[in-house]
Amino acid sequence: MIRRLWLTGMVSLTVLGTEPLRLHPENPHYFLFRGKPAVLITSGEHYGAVLNLDFNYTRYLETLNRDRLNLTRTFTGVYSEVPGSFQIASNTLAPKPGRFIAPWQRAGDKFDLTKWDQAYFARLKDFLRKANDHDVVVELVLFCPYYKDEMWEASPLNARNNVNNLGNVGRQEVLTLRHPELVKVQVAMVKKIVTELNGFDNLYYEICNEPYFGGVTLEWQAHIAGVIAETEKTLPKRHLIAQNIANGSRKIENPNPLVSIFNFHYSRPPESVAMNYGLNKAIGNNETGFDGMEDATYRIQGWEFLLAGGALYNNLDYSFVAGSEGGTFQYPPAQPGGGSTRLRQHLRNLHDFMDRISFMHMKPDRSILAGGLPENDSFQALVEPGKSYAVYIHHGRVVKDARPRYQVDATPHHLALELQLPAGTYHMMWVNPKSANVEKTGTLRHPGGKATLDSPEYTEDIALRLTAN
Repeated sequence: MIRRLWLTGMVSLTVLGTEPLRLHPENPHYFLFRGKPAVLITSGEHYGAVLNLDFNYTRYLETLNRDRLNLTRTFTGVYSEVPGSFQIASNTLAPKPGRFIAPWQRAGDKFDLTKWDQAYFARLKDFLRKANDHDVVVELVLFCPYYKDEMWEASPLNARNNVNNLGNVGRQEVLTLRHPELVKVQVAMVKKIVTELNGFDNLYYEICNEPYFGGVTLEWQAHIAGVIAETEKTLPKRHLIAQNIANGSRKIENPNPLVSIFNFHYSRPPESVAMNYGLNKAIGNNETGFDGMEDATYRIQGWEFLLAGGALYNNLDYSFVAGSEGGTFQYPPAQPGGGSTRLRQHLRNLHDFMDRISFMHMKPDRSILAGGLPENDSFQALVEPGKSYAVYIHHGRVVKDARPRYQVDATPHHLALELQLPAGTYHMMWVNPKSANVEKTGTLRHPGGKATLDSPEYTEDIALRLTAN
């Protein structure tokens, strides 16, 4: 069912007849989406799908759907980059001259921060609509710190780029509460976006990308979260709010009660999940991709994060660029990350693996490992005691001062895996994460205690499913 409402000021609001993505009421470490338990997994473009007018997002979303990936991350246009930023070739966040679109109307070669660009909102809503049609959830990132002067100099909020003489401040003061007139513009934009997009169910908001850089304050983040929640009080739907906590892993001491998703970047190993599991919220790794170009790196990081109890994973996929929205761009050797058709297949295999286990009833539990592993082997497990076990073992790790910094041991391995299991009869299935092939099956009749399971020979990583008969 689709309804159309008219709000104050004659804003047209399309309301779809489904409930937005939310935390699952029975296990809030995961999501409920369209009536089903869900994890969010993707290898997506570099956040410019809407603000870059040359990017064909229809084809891009078709590609994600074909690869059975169900998440994309996109920026609003408050922040953009310039060619050469971070040494990224054909960066979707760095549109060509004249091909950048933002929420505000242009006034000559500047923006008027008191007027909305209806073409922008039409494009944004069409993007959400197309994503909805392809079962893709959109993480809409409202703000981003200005890492370097070149990013701040490109922003509509910079006084040099608007006719309102707002934003005559240093780049590290923009996302704070120090300049009320600038905050007023930011709040108006958030209210406008939240109102325009309220009808979509395939959406959640992230307050700010990497706020731990560039002077972004916690008080400002809390203020923006409050604006989102307050705006939706008078609207039909409520959407989840995400907060980006840290690069790597960090324990969250004072969680904002308005936040339902706590996101980390480059959380490898995925210690962020165990550190914050007690919050009973979704934990995400919503950016990785500066660890070289090898598919194995990002496959391992995705599989490990989900099998550690994470709820979402997003790799920066540099094979998606304007003109190559099918994800086949051949990026140069200097590219900081990777992405490929093959990697997306490996992540599709992860999605299929998660769908075949009862993850809603499982918890991360590494204590079932009863014997030691060889040096540099890594182990994660999701467990429903006595019923279902999902184990992931890999041979990748961060190596200090290495280039690339993430190294994967590709030599053949064979493992005698020792697990602590209750008595029972178990069906055993060893799965290849690269191919999804079942490499070995068997039946384990176990009296209880330590069980030894012989793996097939494998390289890089292997997954195991144990199911009680």
